[in-house]
Amino acid sequence: MKFSKSLSLIIAVIFFFCDATFSQNRADFILDMVHNNPGEPLTKTVYNDPTYLEKQGFDGMVVNDFTFVHAAITYDSFDKRIFPGGSVERKWVLDAAKNIHQRIKEGHDAGIKVYYFTDIIVLPKKLVELYRDEICDEKGRISFERPKTIEIHRAMLNAIFEEFPDLDGLVIRTGETYLNNVPYHTGNNPITNAAQSHIKLLNLLKEVVCEKYNKKVFYRTWSFGGLHDNPDYYEEVAKNIEKHPNLIFSIKHTLGDYFRTFDFNPTIGLGQHPQIIEVQCQREYEGKGAFPNYVAESVINGFEEYKTIKPQKGYQSLNDIKNLPQFKGVWTWSRGGGWVGPYISNEFWIKLNTYVVSHWAQNTDLSEEEIFNAFMDEQKIKKSSRKAFRELCLLSPKAVLRGYYSAKLPFEKAWVGWKRDEFLDGIYPSEKKEDGKFEQEGMLKSAFKKWYDEGNLMSAVEEKYQALDLSKRMLKLSKKVKMENKDDQNYIRVSSKYGFLLQEIVAEGWKVMALGYIGDQTGKYDTQKIKKSIAKYDQAWKNYRLLKDENPSSATLYKPYAWRYNPPTYHDEKGMDSSVNKYRAIVNSGN
Repeated sequence: MKFSKSLSLIIAVIFFFCDATFSQNRADFILDMVHNNPGEPLTKTVYNDPTYLEKQGFDGMVVNDFTFVHAAITYDSFDKRIFPGGSVERKWVLDAAKNIHQRIKEGHDAGIKVYYFTDIIVLPKKLVELYRDEICDEKGRISFERPKTIEIHRAMLNAIFEEFPDLDGLVIRTGETYLNNVPYHTGNNPITNAAQSHIKLLNLLKEVVCEKYNKKVFYRTWSFGGLHDNPDYYEEVAKNIEKHPNLIFSIKHTLGDYFRTFDFNPTIGLGQHPQIIEVQCQREYEGKGAFPNYVAESVINGFEEYKTIKPQKGYQSLNDIKNLPQFKGVWTWSRGGGWVGPYISNEFWIKLNTYVVSHWAQNTDLSEEEIFNAFMDEQKIKKSSRKAFRELCLLSPKAVLRGYYSAKLPFEKAWVGWKRDEFLDGIYPSEKKEDGKFEQEGMLKSAFKKWYDEGNLMSAVEEKYQALDLSKRMLKLSKKVKMENKDDQNYIRVSSKYGFLLQEIVAEGWKVMALGYIGDQTGKYDTQKIKKSIAKYDQAWKNYRLLKDENPSSATLYKPYAWRYNPPTYHDEKGMDSSVNKYRAIVNSGN
């Protein structure tokens, strides 16, 4: 009798574990991408190693070095004049092809699939020169409204998979066309006729790539004109494309770029096509891993603002959409996005975000906290400090929201880029130039005006000090975290101090600008308060620079300039410093 009961218990336990194993809800696609900075040396990262990715549970890697796979074909079967034998241009193409063959082999040797990130339209300059009259519209744009353009792209797609038959598929982007790394090619956005351009391109991709070659196409909805952020536009395109298992739509989880305060993307869960969700783990507008910013919990469960100042109707998170028939996986951007710095040498915070999102996709039945605990296990974070580490991580998105956006005031889309990449913008006024045009105002100028008019300007500034208090708590918690890897343990502390000092610069800078703006409107400047904040602002910069001087592991530093697309510097000469210095001059003048 005892034996029978014991046997029954053993069988029950076996069935329990078997059921738990086979009931794991694993996404069909778990991809990762290193988004290298266009025009710069390739990012040095463990996430370029497909062996590491396979061990982390990824089943595919997206190669995005902006030397596109369709820039590595000769077009010989279409027109031998494009890259003639013996030319410098042809040698560049053949060298690029060798590198792509090697990347594909490395991925397959590691046991994962390889997909190449592909901007459309990118064509050889010589081809465009030869066929300009047949492929360009009246505005000079290469257009899918011209039959020759479609013919050329059909030949191009055939040539890709004839040259690279082992390539598992393509990731297609429209809207932005980066030519920094392809010196012999040119191109432009193919979407010249709204939804109809997407439909023509998608049908071509489905016919050639998905059907003829049985390869995958991940069609990114990130484009300009509505596909990414307009549900009606998305459905108009989707309903005109026949469903195919090799055609997957790829969508950022945010309604727009990777900013806080932006809604969860309402196009997710629409239409008949499979979808994968893109998640940036090195947030380009929020430090790029220079300071703690744990967003994985918020992506999986919903950001704080979705339940407070930005109440969301419908879906708010990955957990909300994981059982939808359209949901087929996630695509982490482990590294990259944006331009220039801050540059990091320690990937700890990137590893945390990437680990939690990708491991959630491997078993969506698990909670974020369970996966977080598994990360702490792997990192050998000691039991006595696990609580402190968890608290630090959960405070970080709260600090980011209050420090760089707002947790209680509407924060408009036009303002969110005031702090992006390695730059801090200000409120400097527009100035009339000799040609009669005006320079661009500081991005925060319209925000300050709105808040001043509504009586909320100093309330907005107060949030920056709330973020500073949170950053101070995080700095204290960082000193309690102990782990076997002493480099990572040190970086947790250094990066937490980096975040604290940067937030001090922001808080004092905002206070100077706000008090100065009030003086601009009233004609009366609170000289003593402005001078006091300027002194703190200056000291915070000194401490911030000293941190980098004394800690080689620290990320590179922010700069007090406005971001502008003017490579290679990517900034104006004006920014937060010029705004602060305006009021420095006023209070020092004694007037």
